[in-house]
Amino acid sequence: MQFVAGNAVALLENGQQYFPALEAAIDGAGSEIFLQSYIFENDRTGRRIAAALGRAAARGVAVRVMVDGFGGRSFVSTLMPELVDAGVQVLIYRREVRLLSLQRHRLRRLHRKLVVIDGRQAFVGGINIIDDYTAHGTPHPRYDYAVRIEGPLLAPILASVHRLWWLVAWASFRRREYHPLRAEAHVAPAGRIRAAFVLRDNLRYRRAIEEAYLLAIARAEREILIANAYFFPGRRFRQALAEAAARGVRVTLLLQGLADHPMQAYATRALYPYFLGCGMRLYEYHRSHLHAKVAVIDECWATVGSSNIDAFSLLLAREANVVIDDRGFATQLRASLARAIEVGARELRTSDWQRLPAMRRALSWVAYQLVRLAIGIAGLGRRH
Repeated sequence: MQFVAGNAVALLENGQQYFPALEAAIDGAGSEIFLQSYIFENDRTGRRIAAALGRAAARGVAVRVMVDGFGGRSFVSTLMPELVDAGVQVLIYRREVRLLSLQRHRLRRLHRKLVVIDGRQAFVGGINIIDDYTAHGTPHPRYDYAVRIEGPLLAPILASVHRLWWLVAWASFRRREYHPLRAEAHVAPAGRIRAAFVLRDNLRYRRAIEEAYLLAIARAEREILIANAYFFPGRRFRQALAEAAARGVRVTLLLQGLADHPMQAYATRALYPYFLGCGMRLYEYHRSHLHAKVAVIDECWATVGSSNIDAFSLLLAREANVVIDDRGFATQLRASLARAIEVGARELRTSDWQRLPAMRRALSWVAYQLVRLAIGIAGLGRRH
């Protein structure tokens, strides 16, 4: 993890802030756009961003879109043909998927949410190209974060998206479609923030994001605040949090209350007695679906990205996080999380867990065992 100074980093909360900023950046592009997303949905938001990408291609911008073959299944049959007709270059990451397969190579997904515009600005976070509001859901938007970055950190971000584009094109037998960058990274200082771009892949950076978390947790002195949608940490991560709590660090976890993947949510709840028994504070967010993957430590270290704290994100998927070493940014993110806890979360205590019906607790235990079994079948058991 290499920190570089001189960056401007703007926090974007939910799609309400993210999508207007992204659309404006696409409309202002003059030479080249890279976009990577796990989901690119054919809904109002997806069509809006697709239209902006089509407009960019029409004025001569090289537009390169990569979508995961599992998360973007509907994209392939709906939006992709329209984008290709508009002149957008599209690649699908691991298009062939056998549903319900737990073979490790089938679980290696493109989970990053990255956009780079003209080598001058980048968007990194956890927000897919999908409507903020779920069908028949709550009246509040999906809760998530991204950051907009300008400055020297563009160099590793642009290098990563360009390299992955080349690798997937080569693997797809489309070698002749390789083109050099039209716009090199603009690395002139744009602000005063120190930040690092942290990847997780299956070659050079297998554990980089997890190690970044563990290092920061080990150094924590006052507070650890983690908001994570799919939180099923392995033994090392759990032990690091427990040790922090034991030495007097205030550890707060903000997790999903409204579950979009019930099996994983129930499995996580089986860990609640452990977290509470270690003295951690535990909140569930019920105002809408929590999709965030962020953390703040000691109001000086923060991370925003796509990586969940579970085996599938930390050990299989291609992920991307930004780690920010800046008190002003960390304070802003912490204040945003504090507001979310105040208006949309419920604190759970040991007595709340004990009062749950025995059937609910049994379901959590069964889900926990099933998720552990899935991890073991995927060959991740020892490392998790």
